[in-house]
Amino acid sequence: MPYRGRGASRPAPSRPDPARARAMRPSDGRHFAALDLGTNNCRLLIARPQGQGFAVVDAFSRIVRLGEGLAASGRLSDDAIERTLAALRVCADKLKRRNVALARSVATEACRRASNGEAFIERAYAETGIHLDIITAEEEARLAVLGCHALLEPGEGPALVFDIGGGSTELVLIDTAGPVPRVLDWHSTPWGVVSLTESAGAATGSDHDARVAAYSNMRNVVADSMAPFAARLPIAAARPRLLGTSGTVTTLGSVHLGLSHYDRSAVDGLIVPAAAMRGICAGLSGMAVSERAKLSCIGGERAELVVAGCAILETVMDLWPAERLGIADRGIREGILKRLMGERRP
Repeated sequence: MPYRGRGASRPAPSRPDPARARAMRPSDGRHFAALDLGTNNCRLLIARPQGQGFAVVDAFSRIVRLGEGLAASGRLSDDAIERTLAALRVCADKLKRRNVALARSVATEACRRASNGEAFIERAYAETGIHLDIITAEEEARLAVLGCHALLEPGEGPALVFDIGGGSTELVLIDTAGPVPRVLDWHSTPWGVVSLTESAGAATGSDHDARVAAYSNMRNVVADSMAPFAARLPIAAARPRLLGTSGTVTTLGSVHLGLSHYDRSAVDGLIVPAAAMRGICAGLSGMAVSERAKLSCIGGERAELVVAGCAILETVMDLWPAERLGIADRGIREGILKRLMGERRP
């Protein structure tokens, strides 16, 4: 049966009352949930308050490619919708079984851009009981910062946090002088790993030079879209800080560590030399899709899209030339949970 909140016919509120969340005592054992439906992934996190943070009690993640074909058609395809609804049904079952007290579910770039995005949201609610709130790019950026800023290295001056998604990339310049990060500037570009792959087109043949040329073209496309933000950026501090959250950076972090399988405990909070990440990007961009698929931490699901992620990452590192890159396996969902539990927003 679909999840319909605490009552038989009431959905979980799309915009919960922060005062109500703060009033819930951490000791009452209630569960909170955050669902992030992106262009490529559907991800759910269920947690309970614990100390100054929270403890995860259940989670779900599935690559659904909701935005597949969107760049060409302007619509969510029937196949993509069916894949996504199947994932949302799994989420609905988890929400019901965990007796979630307060939840928020958000949808991002694919639903913002698609002409049938609202129709999909209505169908998703009718069939699963999950109400998806299509959030703005700015709120997406702020939630990502709230969810991962704790992993920033200590330091002075502004820091740059970025989130490479499936359909867009958000960049946020923040001031970390106070207890809560303050947003100084932000930018959203319509290029994520799915949209860039489909629009700019990575070379898939056997010609190494053609693949390298296609990668260079993707980097130029991304750089053009980020140029207005680059022009506004201040001169970085003596040791600029850079933190990324997304499947791209966690995947590349896994490659850097040489992991045989993904290990969140090893990747979340990892600090990697920027030069090492550039080396990985250069190597992957010259490989054929079949070669990338053989790498254990990339596999078939990410082999086609990871090069676009590399192009976006390298462009971000050009904008903010930090010597080290922080990697976070946390972001929007954690930001939502913190808001539900009453934490101040950036």
